[in-house]
Amino acid sequence: MTHPTVSHIRIDQDRLWSSLQDLGELGAYDDGETGLRGVRRLALTDEDIQGRQLVLGWMENAGLTIRIDQMGNIYARRAGGSDSLPPVMMGSHIDSVGTAGKFDGCLGVLGGLEVIRTLNENDVVTLRPLELAIFTEEEGVRFGTDMLGSAVAAGRLLLEQALEIQDRDGTSVRTELERHGLIGDVQVPITPPYAYLECHIEQGPILAAATRQIGVVQGIQAITWKELHITGRAAHAGATPQTLRRNAGLAAAMITVQLNEMVESGRYGQMLATVGRHDSYPNLINIVPAKVLMTVDMRNPDGDSMRLMESHLDRYLAEVERATGVSIASRTTAKTPPVAFPIRMRELVAKTATNLGFSYMEITSGAGHDAGEIASISPAGMVFIPGLYDGISHNPREYSTPEACADGINVLLQAVVELANHPAVSLEAHTSGSALVL
Repeated sequence: MTHPTVSHIRIDQDRLWSSLQDLGELGAYDDGETGLRGVRRLALTDEDIQGRQLVLGWMENAGLTIRIDQMGNIYARRAGGSDSLPPVMMGSHIDSVGTAGKFDGCLGVLGGLEVIRTLNENDVVTLRPLELAIFTEEEGVRFGTDMLGSAVAAGRLLLEQALEIQDRDGTSVRTELERHGLIGDVQVPITPPYAYLECHIEQGPILAAATRQIGVVQGIQAITWKELHITGRAAHAGATPQTLRRNAGLAAAMITVQLNEMVESGRYGQMLATVGRHDSYPNLINIVPAKVLMTVDMRNPDGDSMRLMESHLDRYLAEVERATGVSIASRTTAKTPPVAFPIRMRELVAKTATNLGFSYMEITSGAGHDAGEIASISPAGMVFIPGLYDGISHNPREYSTPEACADGINVLLQAVVELANHPAVSLEAHTSGSALVL
């Protein structure tokens, strides 16, 4: 039976929460710093595969048809009344950083599943099919490139290039996909969906501080990751004069301080910079460091400012080489431009939040998301929900409430159904002021 409207339908809050908790037990660990139960489910590890298997079982129980592409991305399809039409896609990821909570990425996947379960229970048949995606290696923690799976799906990264990327132990993406039987038949880049919508915890403090229930995401800031290999010379810490030292540790410290000064100067707008990894060799108390491997994460909502930041850092690296006598090899491991979501998608999320009685505000995402990649091939948007404890994320303290999670997924439900019942050939035909209607 086809329902002309789903405005009266709500998702099962308890079932969504239970799904989040159950998935959070796979890859769980006891975090000594916080004293909490965290999640460590790095991409394509056995723990990640266990998580996939759990969610795949739920997808199959919901009657979805499963497809896997050449990058191991999963697409679970719910048929539409006109099944040949391009689908409306939901999705995110279930891989995690090494010290994660239960919500990052998982809410988008399990929330999309809850949308489908709810439609099934209410006998709602949408005009267009729905697809729910699980993207491979969104975090970039294991293989060093964030949004890896969705970037390949969207065509920004070449498949062969992505498959040969290696982790710290020299294991390639291809090797792990083959080990788990995850190289599927769906060709990449994928056929663009009609539209894409993703729900995510904010991962920041803005919504909670403003006491808003929903974030209407305007876009995603630019991200650049660099890996720096600094080579100096090991020497005795007591017997080597300062003039004869080529101290890789000193060079790394200078770079870290310079990045902080760039942020605080204000010359580059809303810039952020982080040195996340710092490996020193030989890492002994009485030896001048011979080598340092360090990573730099730079972010900026403005593309021009990001380019100026990168140029500044490149010039400074040359200054450090001259000042310390070290050599520095710089490699860009990830680079995504700023993304602006179409106004028609933002208006749809805002209208839906209003219709459901939720307060909302527009917000720019500080984190990268799969939606940013799919936005290059399809109209895309995002729904944010607030996180507690200053919005902390990538940490076991990451938390949102059952009510907030349900609020975001109820917005997702209503917006996705509206999109899926739209007969237009393309959303591109709509002007910025037009409303999508059933």
